[in-house]
Amino acid sequence: MALDVQAVRRQFSVFAGKDAPLYFDSAATAQTPDAVIEAMDEYYRTYCANVHRGMHALTERATLRYEEARKTVGAFINAKYPREIVFTKNCTESINLVARAWGEQNLQAGDTVLLSPLEHHSNIVPWLQLKERRNIAVEWMEMDDAGRLKMESLKKILGKGKVKLVAITGQSNVLGVRPDLQKIIRMAHDAGARTLVDAAQLIAHHPVDVQALGCDFLAFSGHKLYGPTGIGVLYGKRDLLEEMPPFLGGGMMIHEVKTDRFSPGEPPQKFEAGTPPIAQAIGLAAAIEWMKQFPWKDIETYERSLIQKALTLLGKVEGLTILGPKDADAVSCCISFVADGVHPHDLTDILGQQQIALRGGHHCTQPLHERLNVPATTRLSIGMYNTAEELETLKVEMQKALDLLR
Repeated sequence: MALDVQAVRRQFSVFAGKDAPLYFDSAATAQTPDAVIEAMDEYYRTYCANVHRGMHALTERATLRYEEARKTVGAFINAKYPREIVFTKNCTESINLVARAWGEQNLQAGDTVLLSPLEHHSNIVPWLQLKERRNIAVEWMEMDDAGRLKMESLKKILGKGKVKLVAITGQSNVLGVRPDLQKIIRMAHDAGARTLVDAAQLIAHHPVDVQALGCDFLAFSGHKLYGPTGIGVLYGKRDLLEEMPPFLGGGMMIHEVKTDRFSPGEPPQKFEAGTPPIAQAIGLAAAIEWMKQFPWKDIETYERSLIQKALTLLGKVEGLTILGPKDADAVSCCISFVADGVHPHDLTDILGQQQIALRGGHHCTQPLHERLNVPATTRLSIGMYNTAEELETLKVEMQKALDLLR
């Protein structure tokens, strides 16, 4: 059955009424369905309390829902155990947790972390910081002009025998390309390296199965999965999490505290110091439950049709160059482009005044933009709530904006 986009849109208050925005910035933050807002509202209205603290009914209910959320997230990505799911405040913190807790303990001077040019700064800066502190090396895979990673370069760097971690995006937030994760993870493991997947862009558009992938770590944020801001997820294999020291110190991450020492608790609690994002975890679980009404096949088929239409329409705009692949089978959910003689900030500003939301800039991917030889791009990104009619309107208004700016 085809995805009923109007049925989807009716579940988002932001799209009600004649002044609804044309929202093409879901790669930054997806809009939030009413079901998620209602789940969080219920927590604050009827059982607001801290978790894993106290014996009263409110905290027991809050704790139950919080841990049920962990199970929901674990099942969503097919984690083997719920305890392999750590709640953080966003994907960035999840990657930093691995860099600090796993990296500080396992990487020595001369060891290598291998990245791709597609990476978001969140999967670059933590490793560069570790480079400064531990004198490790950070090396880069090669890619072609369309954003396809060159497996020969991966093989060559792995062959040096110094790579201890391959940290790779599941989907580019600029070009929309998806690396072959299973092949990269297999090659990394064969070379004795651990693997981390930044699934921030992938998680809302394609099913993720961490056991099938075989990755050691995987990170994502809730707000790109139709959930709330302020909640991130780190998946880590149980044995790795058990070996890692805590990332932060404070309440609830301990087993015992004395005046001169402490012993940490077990994962995941030892990585969740202080009051965790309770309402946000409940909201994320609600977003996952909400998504279950739409089969993955229907979501992917519909979004692929939107991207194909967007590629066709943008290709008709005078003086506009699309970066990356030009077919929907190779691009998922976002397209970036440059317009002759027009800065992306000016274009997105003009369109924003028409209630049309796109992103202009380097999208936290300066190394990728340097590789593409452009300082900035305009990005169109979609969610399952976008429509073909919106794309038609965008094409018309974009041409008007470009004519005005040139």
